[in-house]
Amino acid sequence: MRPVVHLDNVTKRYPNVTALENVSLEIPPGVVCALLGANGAGKTTAIRILLGLEQVDSGTASVLGIDSSTGGLEIRSRVGYVAERPTLYDWMTVEEIGWFAAGFYPLGYAETYNRYIRRFGLDARKRIRELSKGMRAKVALSLSLAHSPDLLILDEPTSGLDALVRREFLESMVDVAAEGRSVLLSSHQVAEVERVADMVAILLGGKLVCVERLEDLKRTTREVVVTLPDATTPPPSMPGQVLAHVPFAHEHVWMVRDLDEARLAEVCRNAGPYTVRSPGLEDILLALLREYRSPAGAARSRLDERVESTPVTPPQ
Repeated sequence: MRPVVHLDNVTKRYPNVTALENVSLEIPPGVVCALLGANGAGKTTAIRILLGLEQVDSGTASVLGIDSSTGGLEIRSRVGYVAERPTLYDWMTVEEIGWFAAGFYPLGYAETYNRYIRRFGLDARKRIRELSKGMRAKVALSLSLAHSPDLLILDEPTSGLDALVRREFLESMVDVAAEGRSVLLSSHQVAEVERVADMVAILLGGKLVCVERLEDLKRTTREVVVTLPDATTPPPSMPGQVLAHVPFAHEHVWMVRDLDEARLAEVCRNAGPYTVRSPGLEDILLALLREYRSPAGAARSRLDERVESTPVTPPQ
């Protein structure tokens, strides 16, 4: 099955920063993929490359089988895209902007758009300038969905919206995936993204450190907290694949894949008391971010080894 999004060893450099470094990612049909990372991690750059708005320095990118470097216009006509600050004609009404957009798409667009604005409770007669930020976001989402795209790309679309509007927005993503279409969602709302994402891709400093089905990542990851006698005591070696290790004086926190808890009891026997729990996605992301921002060179080199990922297939 051909992926709807394909990045192959993509590198993008600007004069003072490497935005993406050897990034490879495939998104299959019918999934919601959350693209996570701090500001400046490379999320928006990756999206702009996919849409043909930026050119790569090396590697290849494609969307729906179309080369992003040469087919940007066709890609942008076939996908739905909602930016953090969508550009809308303020002087148009909600109904008029749908009529205007319909001229760029096949027959049926306006009818579908009108169904979406009714679903989102939008007043067709109101001018865009009179709408709240949340209502404007709903107009942008209606415009992006009205041509039934195979891929919907959302770049921080819920930033600054109230909790109810964010929930409605994200629930719409589940509906899109249920129809066999895919969603690439870049967002800071990790706790809410966790409710809808099938897979996650985590970017740190331009490097893709995790590509994983969300349920597998959470099922196999444990947070281990060990309290050492003092700050000079060396920490124990974790029996499993360490994703992140963050020291806080004499307390150390690890995120570990495939933890061997029987061996953990042995290695911590002389180290100090410890606790083990199943973390959420936000806990995992924060641990990775804290380690990445640590000045310790060993932490950064460990991230460079990347999290081993498994193939992601559409939900049945």
